[in-house]
Amino acid sequence: MKAAVLYETDTHLKIEEFDLPRPSANQVRVRLVASGVCHSDWHVVKGDWPFVRLPVILGHEGAGVIEEIGSDVTQVQVGDHVILSWKRNCGFCEMCQKGYPNLCALPSDGSGRPAIRSSGREIDQMSGLGTFGTETLVPQDAVVPIDKDMPFAQAALIGCGVMTGVGAAINTAEVAPGSSVAVFGCGGVGLNCIQGAAISGGEPIIAVDVLDNKLELGKQFGATHTVNASEIDPVERIKEITDGRGVHYAFEAIGLIGETFRQAILCTRSRGVTVFVGHAPENTPVEFDARMLMPEKMVIGSMYGTARPHVDFPRLVSLYKAGQLKLDELVTRTYPLEGINDAFEALARGEVARSVLDLT
Repeated sequence: MKAAVLYETDTHLKIEEFDLPRPSANQVRVRLVASGVCHSDWHVVKGDWPFVRLPVILGHEGAGVIEEIGSDVTQVQVGDHVILSWKRNCGFCEMCQKGYPNLCALPSDGSGRPAIRSSGREIDQMSGLGTFGTETLVPQDAVVPIDKDMPFAQAALIGCGVMTGVGAAINTAEVAPGSSVAVFGCGGVGLNCIQGAAISGGEPIIAVDVLDNKLELGKQFGATHTVNASEIDPVERIKEITDGRGVHYAFEAIGLIGETFRQAILCTRSRGVTVFVGHAPENTPVEFDARMLMPEKMVIGSMYGTARPHVDFPRLVSLYKAGQLKLDELVTRTYPLEGINDAFEALARGEVARSVLDLT
């Protein structure tokens, strides 16, 4: 197999070849066909997430075909088309029993999973998946079977960005029809927050970004209004649009600086909900006047869009096939595995909604 490995932060990934071991009893070997290039992977490259051990095969948003299964595998079979899920679930802990497998006690950082060995050195897999490669070895609960007529590039995006964004609107916040919505950030996750709100019947839906090309994408995904935060105070403009009251739901889908978190809270109306979707770097401070919450505003986080992967992934596939979920429009550029560093540069420049690696 070939894979893209990060050895040191702030360096280019290197394409290397490995011998993948045979699956253990509970594992499956997946021939990867497509992988999305997510901002979370870029966080690792930039050193924002020091808890990810290096060296590591990056990538956690993938789809492919089951090539081999372990002796105890019962949930999938060879030949199944699958989306990979980066959040494992045991099915027995408190959160799993309450219906929140996205909050399972099992770690989601890849710790405890078998690492690939190369020249006597262990190579970890991002979130236990490592989808920037031609193959991967994962536990059976990390794959979800899907219809075989679903395109792999679009299916891969469901595994993280789509689930995280659409799920934040539909599952976490439970946006009600006719409710006003603001989304800060029109990257891959933010665009999916927008279309999740649109699917739920939200209106108006206000997209906030500092790049006009991203705001145009926001319109394509369901935004009724756009605000360029580099030109106007987004909080003031959002309140103008909502007759001074603010929005019922505000989603922060950037996660880079504390200021956007504060703005999301400020533009939320009384008894409204602010949802933190963006994965900020460690120790990102958020400063605000505690009295901002006195009008019974609710501030919540969203982990993986409150995903139930074995329920939600097939549902999102069905929505796409019915023409209700925009996935083709997310795929801005396609690169071969060897183009991963170019894909990261395009992401850093804000040129893409999502880049996809073609791993065939």
